[in-house]
Formats: sequence, structure tokens, C-alpha cells
Amino acid sequence: MDTINSRFGKFRHFLLIAPLLITGVTLLAFYKIEADMTTKILYAGVTYILWGTLYAISDIPFWSMSSVMTNDSGQRTRAVTAAMLGVNAGIACANIFFPKLAAFFAQYSNDKGYFMAALVMMLVGLPLMLNGFMQIKERVPPSPEKVTMRDTFHNLRQNKPLFIVLLSFFFCVFHNVAGGLYIYFFINNMGDGSLQMAIGVMGIMAAVVCLVAPMLTRRMQKRKLFMILCGLDVAVRVVMWFVGYQHVTMLFILLGLSTLFVMMTNILTSSMIADTIEYAEYHTHKRCAAITFSGQTFTGKMSVAVGGGLIGVFLTMIGYVPQAQTQSDGVLSGLFFGICLLPAIGSLIRLVFMSRFTFTEEKHAEICRLLAARRHEKEPQREGTESLEHPATVN
Repeated sequence: MDTINSRFGKFRHFLLIAPLLITGVTLLAFYKIEADMTTKILYAGVTYILWGTLYAISDIPFWSMSSVMTNDSGQRTRAVTAAMLGVNAGIACANIFFPKLAAFFAQYSNDKGYFMAALVMMLVGLPLMLNGFMQIKERVPPSPEKVTMRDTFHNLRQNKPLFIVLLSFFFCVFHNVAGGLYIYFFINNMGDGSLQMAIGVMGIMAAVVCLVAPMLTRRMQKRKLFMILCGLDVAVRVVMWFVGYQHVTMLFILLGLSTLFVMMTNILTSSMIADTIEYAEYHTHKRCAAITFSGQTFTGKMSVAVGGGLIGVFLTMIGYVPQAQTQSDGVLSGLFFGICLLPAIGSLIRLVFMSRFTFTEEKHAEICRLLAARRHEKEPQREGTESLEHPATVN
């Protein structure tokens, strides 16, 4: 993506193409074909992999847009906060409305209403996705020099602050494990699996509260705020462990606070990743935003995948017995440990990594000033070169 420039800009054209492709593949994934079981399984696997690949590819220019909308670190935080709120609202709406739509259309179809529900969701979602292409403007100019594939990987290797942020982001893996353990905890410890819905509600509420993130970043460095939030998450999780889960109201208050703290650190992560683009541009003379944000997409998916694998390992370690009517006290304590102290360990590791991050807003502003001066110096040189290549006509 970093090697491409179009008349729409560096990334806007992807916001036009990707929604159309995702809409088409989503409908294919939910379409029920008439074939034997082997063919159906193959079809489902291919469309699922294709959908996941297209979604991952579209995710990169979506988040990269924050880096070309503005050079101002505070404005980027506001843009990322708005995007994160939209993402969580979209996930919540899909979880709420898709099952209801499927149930409504089930009586009129032989696929439990899934395809028609997906069609309605896409008819609503496609205009919203295309609105990004129509409304968003790119204001940060790309590198005047042509960017090659080799340049993008060299740019990535030189971006040392990026790797610190990505390491901090990866260790959300412990929170991902806890997220997978909630259903086991609510069924076995609390005796009510429907309490899982409360986690989704807390996510929506936390996303709304995250709107205060830009105001907080105006008062303190993002690095410092990130570390404070991780420290608060550790404190909340430790308190949760000692309070226990007999006090249901207190349990959900503490879980809600933890959800808020983690979600806000993820907003700061995206904003700090955007800031490292100028760091790498200054050191390599090439601007490569897509390869930078691809690190966020890759790390996020890796964290989810590793977390998913560790859920099974953790359940085996604590002696969980599938389909058993009751679990042992050791298993119940292990599940509570998994949703309390395991994420606390992750937040502590994230805090340690972020303490090594030194590319503050002040340094980012200075590099932006130096880059602007560098571009200003190069403009007369390019104009002189162009005049030699295309001399004026002599009358």
C-alpha cells in the first residue's frame, strides 16, 4: 500500500474498494449452497478465509487514515477515539440485531435466516463504510520520492518505538484469555451463563466513556497515561481477587472499570503507532504508514490467536472437566484466578514495556518540525529540476 499513490490520495481509494469486496464476500460466506457435505465444508472454509483476509487488508488503510488526516498528535488521538467508539458500537449492534433478524427471516428460508440477516446488515453497513471514502480528507503529503517494497521493510526495521508499542499491545493476550474464560466462570462459578451479556454491555459503556481520552492526553503524555491505566487495571484486578465473586454488584463494577482501562490503552496504542510514522520517516526519508499499521493488525490477530490457544491450555492446567455437572473447588478457584490475576499479570508486563518508550509528544512535534523544514528545502530543488527537464519555450 505504501508504494501506491492514486488521485484520491494514499489510502482513500482503499476505503472505496474494500467495502464493496467485503460486502460481496460476506454475502457469499452466508449463502447456503446446495451440495454434498464435503463441498459445503470446503466452500465454508474458503469463503471464511477469504473474508478474514479481506477484512485484515481493509483494516490497515482504515487505521492508517489517522496518520494522513493530520500531523497533530492530539487530533490523531481524537480521530482514533472516534474510530474506536464506532468499532465497538458496530460490534454491539451486530451482536444485538443479527440474531433478531435471523430469527425473523428463519420462517421464510431454509438457512435459519442467516443469509437475509447478512443481506440487511450489509445494506445498512455498506453506505456507512462508503461514507468514510466520501467524507475523509488526506492532508499530510506523501513522500515525494518513490517508495519501493524494500523501502517499506527498511522503514519498519528502523522504527524502534513501534516495536515497543506493539509489544505492549501484544500482551493484551492475557485479557484475551480472560475474555474466553468468562463463559466458563459465569456457568460454573456464578451458575448463570447469561451473565456473559453484561460483558458486552460494559464494553459499550466503556467505549462511550473513552471519549474523555483526548482530554486526558491534552493534560499528560500518552506514555504516562498508558502506564497509569495499566497500573489501575492491576489494582482493580487485585482488589477483585480479594473481594471475591460472592458480591455480584461489586464484581461487575470492577470488571467494568477494568474494561474501561484496557479499552483506553488500546486507543492510546493506535495513536502512538501513528506518531511513530514520522519517527521512521525522519530516519529513512520515506513515509510508510501502511506497513506501520499492518504491525497493529498483525499483532492484534496474533494476540487473539495465541490467547485462544492458551484458553485450552489453561483449562487443562486447572483440571477442568468438560460437561461435568459440577467442577472441583480447585477448578472454580482457577477460573476466578484466570479472570482476575491473569489479566493483572498482562497489564504489569505492558506497563514495563511502555516504560521503555521514550518517543514522547514533544519529540514527535520536533520531528514534525524538522520534516516540514526538510520538505521546504527540497521544494526549490524539485522546481529547479523540473525546469531543466521541461525548459520554457523561447519566443
